[in-house]
Amino acid sequence: MHGSTNQTDCLIIGGGIMGLTLASLIKECTPSIKIDLYEKLQGAGLESSEALNNAGTGHAGYCELNYTPMGKNGKINIEKALEINAKYEITLQYWSYLSNKYKSFDPKKFIQRTPHVSLVFGDDNIRFLKKRYLLLKKHHLFKSIKFSQNRKEISEWVNLTMIGRDPHQKVAATIVKEGADIDFGAAANALLNILKHKKDFEIHLNHEILTIKQSKNNLWEVSVRNNISREIKKTFAKFIFIGAGGHAIRMLQKTGIREQQGYAGFPVSGQWLVCSNENIVSQHNAKVYGMASAGSPPMSVPHFDLRVINGKKTLLFGPYAGFTFKFLKSGSCLDLIKSLRLRNLIPMIYVLIHNWKLFQYLIRESFQSKHARINLLRTFYPGAKEKDWSIKIAGQRVQIIKPNSLISGKLEFGTEVIISKNKKIAALLGASPGASVAVDSMIKVIEQCFSKKLLNSKFKKQMREMIPSYGQNLITNKKLLERIRLSSHETLGLKD
Repeated sequence: MHGSTNQTDCLIIGGGIMGLTLASLIKECTPSIKIDLYEKLQGAGLESSEALNNAGTGHAGYCELNYTPMGKNGKINIEKALEINAKYEITLQYWSYLSNKYKSFDPKKFIQRTPHVSLVFGDDNIRFLKKRYLLLKKHHLFKSIKFSQNRKEISEWVNLTMIGRDPHQKVAATIVKEGADIDFGAAANALLNILKHKKDFEIHLNHEILTIKQSKNNLWEVSVRNNISREIKKTFAKFIFIGAGGHAIRMLQKTGIREQQGYAGFPVSGQWLVCSNENIVSQHNAKVYGMASAGSPPMSVPHFDLRVINGKKTLLFGPYAGFTFKFLKSGSCLDLIKSLRLRNLIPMIYVLIHNWKLFQYLIRESFQSKHARINLLRTFYPGAKEKDWSIKIAGQRVQIIKPNSLISGKLEFGTEVIISKNKKIAALLGASPGASVAVDSMIKVIEQCFSKKLLNSKFKKQMREMIPSYGQNLITNKKLLERIRLSSHETLGLKD
């Protein structure tokens, strides 16, 4: 059944943190732009942004050791940690602005002050952590970081990790106390609550994009199905943003643009151990990250995490990675097969051959028993009892396979924005740091894709009002960083 047609300035696919951040930024800067957002599920923020589906939450570079890799020369590179932390501060600035402007935007509903801790064991890992700490401590972005090998002090930071531990085991930790736990599903809905009251914004829930093709008049012709009424309608858009989580690769393929050729997606599933004993949960108040085991993907770095979900404290451990064919938790087992093309098949085979140990690791993890998973948990929490923990499914992650040439490819673990040559379509691919740097990513989409008419002096003035550091570099500007943190961290409740 076919319905009516309509036209919009900006069509956004996906009602997660990315799509709603883009819609929010556009509406704050240029309220007259018409935005239509289409979400396949029955609500916003239910797939990749949802708390249990989001592998990290609060990625700020404080405790994620894979953001500070050690080279073969023994030198630690901290550039990625600095870059991610500076981008994370941009997100906090924007949320602070919205909190001050709108009473309905209550940061307490989605961001909680939660220390970020890195915990390691053994001489080699301790040497690495101390070296990392000394490098980061010199930089103003990380000036509050603390290091300790004192078991009593570490116990004060993360009590459960020390109870019952072998007294002869060598342990070290770093802590950044003003870290945060963020429920990005709740943050997405907080943005939606503002947008619902804006003129020329409409969200279409339970709507699935079927086809995307270029039409006359430099517009995109999109066919959309209402999954409740089964009605199919056409809509025309001047610009499209694809923020559909793991499904973005499939949506991008529908457009046929040259820039997506050769790209493939490699899906990784996940599971959490979730603690049901409230007495244990109440004793832990931090996000604790460890070292990734050899051959494991960065998203599988073990976390011993306090999360606040729907106002309730929850203790998670994981995620345990696994192999899957789905691109979304709510997706199809045929997703991977449907994404295969002649141009991306060879790069994908190349990556498979050159990352065979990784694939073996994922398959092995998939078949791991609960008992084996509890044993891994005990490296972080020696007193863990199997009866207190249950297994819950985490979200899907689709890592990018990027073509190097027609015959080779590279497995990417970051986040990437792909933009068409005519600037009429943009898509966000990849996984972490993802949500934490959403504001910076979406500002770049606006800057690269919207007309010079929009990006005028008025736009820049508005951006500086929303994000005081706009156009400046927080990595190099110490005084600006200090001033901004003082304000935004206080507004969002991240200060002592």
